[in-house]
Amino acid sequence: MMIPKYFFLTKGVGRHKDQLQSFELALRDAGINYCNLVNVSSIIPPGCKMISREKGLQKLNPGEITFTVMSKNSTNEPHRLIAASVGVAIPSDKRMHGYLSEYHSFGQTDEVAGDYAEDLAATMLATSMGISFDPQTAWDERRKLFRTSGLMIKTTNITQSATGDKNGLWTTVIAAAVFIIKD
Repeated sequence: MMIPKYFFLTKGVGRHKDQLQSFELALRDAGINYCNLVNVSSIIPPGCKMISREKGLQKLNPGEITFTVMSKNSTNEPHRLIAASVGVAIPSDKRMHGYLSEYHSFGQTDEVAGDYAEDLAATMLATSMGISFDPQTAWDERRKLFRTSGLMIKTTNITQSATGDKNGLWTTVIAAAVFIIKD
């Protein structure tokens, strides 16, 4: 059975005349370019522990099949603001699964995109646990409701934004949750 024991968050930005190369440079900036990345959906397995980027990178090997939940965005439009974000929602009950959400946008700051991704993950977790709320309610109010319910202990996000290169080079941003299968 391949159930991750750990995950970590990372982000990066790359610029190059070729879009694919700008993506590679963003992966390098994030520290995960040497892995064979496989995108998976948004479930954090029960008991899967979030660790630091540094500890997570130490557990990876070149060429390893590595499962990720990744958000990415690219532009070659000068000065265009882009963002990529992954939101995290971890339940307080270690026997339950959590959620990750991928979100990318144009024209949003790190804070706005990150809050949106975090809200998406928290909303998916809360609704799966039977917590009802008005989706039109502001994120800060819902965050208080989630925390006071006692069902979530952690929500967070990782977000990378950048402005398009002034000379029209491709600019790519990524944000990722990287799963570690082994101890």
